[in-house]
Amino acid sequence: MTTNSQQLEEFIQDVLITIHANIRDLEEKKNFADPEEQDYIDGRLFSYIEMLAILRASAQDTGIDPKSIGL
Repeated sequence: MTTNSQQLEEFIQDVLITIHANIRDLEEKKNFADPEEQDYIDGRLFSYIEMLAILRASAQDTGIDPKSIGL
């Protein structure tokens, strides 16, 4: 694997780790949020989950196994 592809893989893994951490954090915050905050958190969760779905679809479209990159 070349340096560029290693860097790209590390970048992708870092982005996915951050997305998953943000989802976990929001799910935890939702348990203690008031109704108005829950709506805001739901919107953010929807956005993160949609982003993961887009990344999975793009990976499949380009012949990458989504599980191989942490999706």
